[in-house]
Amino acid sequence: MLVCEPLPSEVHTRAGASASSPSVPPPLRPRFGAKSTTSSASTPRRPRPPRPGCITDSSKSKKRGLSLEEKREQMLQIFYESQDFYLLKELEKMGPKKGVISQSVKDVVQSLVDDDLVLKDKIGTSLRNTYNKLDSDLSNSKKRYMELVEQRDSLKRGREDSEEREAALEELKAVESHHKKLKEELAAYADSDPAALEAMKDAIDVAHSAANRWTDNIFTLQQWCSTTFPQAKEQLEHMYREVGITEDFEYLQ
Repeated sequence: MLVCEPLPSEVHTRAGASASSPSVPPPLRPRFGAKSTTSSASTPRRPRPPRPGCITDSSKSKKRGLSLEEKREQMLQIFYESQDFYLLKELEKMGPKKGVISQSVKDVVQSLVDDDLVLKDKIGTSLRNTYNKLDSDLSNSKKRYMELVEQRDSLKRGREDSEEREAALEELKAVESHHKKLKEELAAYADSDPAALEAMKDAIDVAHSAANRWTDNIFTLQQWCSTTFPQAKEQLEHMYREVGITEDFEYLQ
C-alpha cells in the first residue's frame, strides 16, 4: 500500500508573451493509469517509482516472533535432545538457532526453573566443582529412593496375600454391610428420637415467643397510626383487612 501526496498543479505560459496576449492552455497531463495519447501503443508503460516521502506498508513482510510458550518449548528441546547441562552463556549462543534471541534466553530459562522443568544451581566454572555437584545430587537421589523403597516394604509387612487375610477382609465387608443396615434402620425412627423431640420443643418455644413479640409490635403500630392520623380511620381499617389483620387478631396462648 502506498500513501503519496498529490502532485502540485502546473501552470504553463508561452515564454515571452505579454499580459495582454491570450493565454495558451496547459497541455493535458495523463491521469494515473490512463493511456497517453502521445505515447506509442506498442511501448509498455513503466511503473512509476514511489516519490520521496511515500509510506510503504511493509508490516506483512515482517516475520512474527515466537510467543513465550513457544520459546519455552524451544529451549526445553535443547535439554531433551542433548540430555546435558549448560552454562547460561552457552544457552545464549544456542538460543538463536531455535528462534529465541539471546537477550530473552535468561528470562525464558528462569521461567522453566520456576516451573521445576529445569534445574539451576551455581557450581562454579571448574570441571571438578561440576562433577562434585552432580555426584552429590546423584547420591541424594539414590538415598531418597532407598528411603521410599524401605517405606513401601514396611507398609506391605503383614499385608501379604494369604487365606487368613482373605477371611479377615470378607469378615470386614460383612461387618460394614451390617453397620450400614443398622444406620438406615435408625434413620427410620429419627422422628421418635428423644433428642430430636427435645430440640423440636425448644424450637416451638422460640417460634411462640417470636410470634407474640411481632403481634405486640403490630398493636403498637396500630395505636400510633390511630393517634397520628385520626381522620384516616376508615382507610387504616381497610388497609388492616388487606394485610390480614382482622378483629380476631390476638396473641398466641
